[in-house]
Amino acid sequence: MDTEAAAGAEGPFCLQQVTITEDSEDDYQYEEVPADDKFSLLEGDEDLTKALQTIQEQSEDAQIIAQQLVLTSKHSVSEIPEAVDDFLCNFLIRMGMARTLDCFQTERYELMQKGVLEPKDIGFVPDIYTHNQHLETENKSLKKDLENYKIAASKAKEALLKIQKERDFHRMHHKRVVQEKNRLISDIKRLKTHYASYEPMLRQLTEKYQAVLRQKMLTSLERDRAIGQVTGLQATLQNLESGRAIEVPVTRAGHKCKMNDGLQGPTQKTVQEAREQRIAYTGVAPYDPAKDPRKQLGKRYPKDSEFPVDTQVNPNLARVKECTRPLKPGLYKLSNTLRVHDLAVSCLALHPRKDVVVTASDDRLWKMWAFPNGNIIVTGEGHTDWLSGCCFHPSGTKLVTSSGDTTVRIWDFSKGECILTLEGHASAVWGCSWHSCGDFVASASMDNTSKIWDINSERCRYTMRGHKDSVNSIEFLPFSNTILTCSADKTLSLWDARMGLCAHTFYGHLHSCNHATFNMRGDTIVSCDSYGVMKLWDVRKVSPMVSIDAGPHPGNQVAFDPSGHVIALASNDGTVKVLELKSGQLSSLVGHEDDVQCVVFDHKAEHLLSGGADGTVRLWT
Repeated sequence: MDTEAAAGAEGPFCLQQVTITEDSEDDYQYEEVPADDKFSLLEGDEDLTKALQTIQEQSEDAQIIAQQLVLTSKHSVSEIPEAVDDFLCNFLIRMGMARTLDCFQTERYELMQKGVLEPKDIGFVPDIYTHNQHLETENKSLKKDLENYKIAASKAKEALLKIQKERDFHRMHHKRVVQEKNRLISDIKRLKTHYASYEPMLRQLTEKYQAVLRQKMLTSLERDRAIGQVTGLQATLQNLESGRAIEVPVTRAGHKCKMNDGLQGPTQKTVQEAREQRIAYTGVAPYDPAKDPRKQLGKRYPKDSEFPVDTQVNPNLARVKECTRPLKPGLYKLSNTLRVHDLAVSCLALHPRKDVVVTASDDRLWKMWAFPNGNIIVTGEGHTDWLSGCCFHPSGTKLVTSSGDTTVRIWDFSKGECILTLEGHASAVWGCSWHSCGDFVASASMDNTSKIWDINSERCRYTMRGHKDSVNSIEFLPFSNTILTCSADKTLSLWDARMGLCAHTFYGHLHSCNHATFNMRGDTIVSCDSYGVMKLWDVRKVSPMVSIDAGPHPGNQVAFDPSGHVIALASNDGTVKVLELKSGQLSSLVGHEDDVQCVVFDHKAEHLLSGGADGTVRLWT
């Protein structure tokens, strides 16, 4: 050591960096052992114990070699930390501190030679950089998560504020709605109280209106009677002045209507009484040309027909006397079934004088056939949709039909074709009817209106508006200018055909009214509704008489027999209800396979005809 110190003091020395490598087992040269010598045993030394011991020693050597290989592979793969002395040497070399490095190495070697310093005491330098980098990465991740949490908290705060505002808004809205509801409830209570005070007044006004209407009718009767007396006195004075015999003039009734030629002289009183009776029945005042809206507007068509004077006597009243003893309802029996159409039979029309019937159907055809044998006479086609109604001309030479194609057609049997098509309704036409004079046709439509058509001028004379829903049936009172309609708005109305104005409306049905008709006398109306309820109405008193519940199935059509004592109802339950008015007996005729759509009595009440949705017409005798 003194020599080395003296040499260092005398002059500079050179420091050489030497890399010491560990001995590798790969450089060791193993001696090759032949395979034959591995298990070779001298003859005579073959012993089982020695063989087993040799095999065990070879297996232990193989396990030791395998463990060394595993340790070598682990050391080669794992990262060995840097020693403290190496770290200091590398630091001094990097900083160029050669003398300090020399002193450090000299002193370290001396301590190691003396045994004071062991290699295991040196230790390793902790990998602080890696740890710092890991901590920095974790810090950044935590900062990023913190920012995300701050953003989420900010959004949650905004959402909370928004929800609170919406909650406050809905609270205010709810309070306002509650206030409006309370205000409306108080208004409704006040209006109910207010309207309740009007009900007695409305009843009084209704009673006054009815009284005035009756007074008007009586006044009209007195006026007509006075006019008749004045006319008779004037004629008497003229005859006295001229010296001729006294003759009471007779007023001929009707326009193209056949009347009996025997109404002369003494029958003048009968005509006047019939006229007064007719006015009393219908509630329609005599025709006043000054009130005719057509004449007030000054529109005059050359071919327009004139309505007959409403003083005619119904010649069919004689038929009522012939049928004073009608058959009892229980005596009607099914005598014949005629399959005349492929689809439902929607209506029946009886010829005025002959045993001929016309049927109309959903198959767009109408057929005329004789009964009771059922021979087909004529088949008519031309409508483009289902047929809903048909009616004979008073002379029996023409036919009117109504259809779902919104048209009304006039057919002439002598020509065998349609001679006139009347168009004007906006919806399907439900029914049609001839005036007794043969110059006018009335039609009822789903468009809430009814129309009066002039056949000669081929135009609509009046459109009758007043119903609030579909007009389901229409009918002229025979030998009168009064029209009866019924509607889905649950009402019946009487109209003056000369002016197209409503004279009276009947209220009482609780459901849609499907059909209504007069009896032969013209003093009673029967109607049916969609719940099978029949009502009888007194035309003279303008009030309901009786109500009969034949439901719950709808009633499609009603008909009086000629005597007026028996009513037939076509019901939707597939039966025909027959009501005897005097006894109140209600019976059912069973035979149809489907709904019964229409029903009609023959002229002598010997037969009852019914048409159904099964396409058949059944005769009950």
